[in-house]
Amino acid sequence: MITDRAEAIPPAPEDEGIPDFIRTEGLRYAYRKRGAPWVLNGIDLAIRPDAYLLVAGASGSGKSTLCRTFNGLIPHFYGGVLEGRVVVGGQDTADLSVADLFGQVGMVFQNPDAQLFNRTVEGEIAFGLESLGLPRQAMKARIDAVSRAMGIVDLLDRDPHSMSGGEQQLTCLAAILALAPTVVALDEPYASLDPANVWRVRRTLRDIHGQGTGVIVGEHRMGYAAPDAERMIVIDNGRVALDGPPSRLLTPITTETFGLTGGGDVADAVSAASSAASHSDSTAETVLAVEGLTHAMDGKPILENIHFALRKGECAALLGANGAGKTTLLKHFNGLLRPTGGRIILNGRDIRDLSVSRLARQVGMAFQNPSSQFFKLSVKDEILAGPRALGCVDEKWIDGLIRLFRLEPLLERPPFRLSGGEKKRVAFAAALAAQPEVLALDEPTAGQDGHFRKALGGFLSDLRSLGRSVVFATHDLAFAARNAPRWVVMAEGGILADGSPRDILADPALMVNAGLRPPEGEGTGV
Repeated sequence: MITDRAEAIPPAPEDEGIPDFIRTEGLRYAYRKRGAPWVLNGIDLAIRPDAYLLVAGASGSGKSTLCRTFNGLIPHFYGGVLEGRVVVGGQDTADLSVADLFGQVGMVFQNPDAQLFNRTVEGEIAFGLESLGLPRQAMKARIDAVSRAMGIVDLLDRDPHSMSGGEQQLTCLAAILALAPTVVALDEPYASLDPANVWRVRRTLRDIHGQGTGVIVGEHRMGYAAPDAERMIVIDNGRVALDGPPSRLLTPITTETFGLTGGGDVADAVSAASSAASHSDSTAETVLAVEGLTHAMDGKPILENIHFALRKGECAALLGANGAGKTTLLKHFNGLLRPTGGRIILNGRDIRDLSVSRLARQVGMAFQNPSSQFFKLSVKDEILAGPRALGCVDEKWIDGLIRLFRLEPLLERPPFRLSGGEKKRVAFAAALAAQPEVLALDEPTAGQDGHFRKALGGFLSDLRSLGRSVVFATHDLAFAARNAPRWVVMAEGGILADGSPRDILADPALMVNAGLRPPEGEGTGV
């Protein structure tokens, strides 16, 4: 539903002879037609076609929603209520279809899996080019050029749905860049990427910007996004709270107030490790043991000879490059994947004898893509689904989770319609609702603001004090250094190192080999 839309579009203002390409005027938007709060609430914004704009703000502030208005997904796909207008290339998006905007504003979603639907990476890139009617030779040239630029030549024959989240993100970006849109908009592009791939994406965005393409990045991690941006806006409760150069806006007060974070790079991790209390009880009983685990998909080895033990009250971080095998290993802990060889012992029992439903009471898991684990129509029912099925509803515990993850205003909303950060928080609450002994988290801080990172770190500490064990896969080295006294470093389906953050951070060769630090001269630092 679209209301209060003016009939004529006035000429866009000009700056140094370049007219604005995207303008929003009095933009207000709600995802539901009745009784829903405004997610965007009076946004006036002008963006030039050659801009490099950083859109920052806390989880749920409206960053993703704003970006969805630029390419017509709002209101044409999401529906809801839109007031005011969005102008792209001089035309109101209400008068254009998503297809009309396809070649003007290319968008890479926070959840890359949602925009992948071909059987190979090459087919994914070619799909959009086919819609442009390009000759086959021209298509091949673009595919070759963009796959080299993104470092994904070796992925062209892979099924995108079998790849890691970071590899999927690179594929989506390559598919959009191949279309050569006027502006590229990216929602949390660095959330699922290892440091080497962060550098690769940053370099690519700088290159296309230098060639005249506009870049809009919605991101929490300022250390990665701010150095490349020329302009930054901070969204707070659906409004533009700040607008200016990042160098002027990024102060300690701003960062704390709006929940912004650093880059999560090596420098952040070293600082965090130096201030964190790194201790683990080596005498505690083993809760989870992985013995000689191997796993293959379509005949290709993904994990090889993994040995790993998690003790009661321990917190361990799985680190490594995109495609190292971290997510695959986590999915074995609750039986979603079964070993090709070796075994997993949970509380002294081989889990091959246990069903996924039985394991759910003991091992809670939150996926990297939370949408893939939702199946209820409201947030409240999603959180309660596990405890109800297992007969272990604890109202006091559930209420505490709802408060911790700031879910009170979301309880009646469909989980599929939330922002990426909000979905993640619902997935955490659902994974913990049955009070499992082991909590497995895949990229827990991806898409989350600084306030949430602090709250989650405190909660993980509380869980450990209760004797619960935690293992999480992450690219956020600073979060890992603060909250995991033990780091397990993976590469190519095996374990490279297992030790304290300080010891691993002190080994530059190991960090480079594991994809945790780019090679010399290719840093991601500010």
